[in-house]
Amino acid sequence: MKRILVAEDEKSIREFIVINLARNGFEVVEAENGERALQLYDENNGNFDIALLDIMMPIVDGLEVCKQLRRKSSTLGIIILTARTQEMDKVTGLLVGADDYVTKPFSTSELMARIDAVYRRVTVNRVYREQSREKGNTIELGEFVLNLRSRSLTKNSKQIELTQVEFQIMEYFFTHPNVALERGEILKHVWGNMYYGDDKVVDVNIRRLRMKVEDDPSSPRHLTTIWGVGYKWLV
Repeated sequence: MKRILVAEDEKSIREFIVINLARNGFEVVEAENGERALQLYDENNGNFDIALLDIMMPIVDGLEVCKQLRRKSSTLGIIILTARTQEMDKVTGLLVGADDYVTKPFSTSELMARIDAVYRRVTVNRVYREQSREKGNTIELGEFVLNLRSRSLTKNSKQIELTQVEFQIMEYFFTHPNVALERGEILKHVWGNMYYGDDKVVDVNIRRLRMKVEDDPSSPRHLTTIWGVGYKWLV
């Protein structure tokens, strides 16, 4: 069963979300605030595929919940709900570990498309991790080794924790080294043709990856920007 944790303090919105998730085959656990969401996550031993978090929640806000959940799990799919005026919160949410965001007001079709896309990435990631003991299927570029079975990345034999989105981006770069990839190409490859958002999500994830893989993120040697085009992984 697909399991999702929904944290939304507005009861009417939460009920709307829960009804539509249930209709689409999800087992839903509800939280009315951020503190309760964290409690429920621990009470269920992290047995969730996705967490859907509203940013503006009492007691503990959605950004803090996102940050704490990401520390607990690199494989949990996290989607944040924002208002149109919360532009900076979208960026911050992605930087602290969210995989995607949905802007209020949203349609049922948009919400489910985003959730389904994240769920597909989560399940693919889980399958590969279960096969992690098998050998082979690695890409070595300098001091980096990307293992396609365990869905893991190491630098000088040291593990780098990646979310499933970050791994997919790195996989795309590692299979196209020294090639300038347009933002739109990265967006389509990782988020799919039906993605409703803009390519800002690519830029934020690149910033997050640089903080993980570069010795000096402000002056990257590998994950470089090609102005007016996109990004390139330099070997």
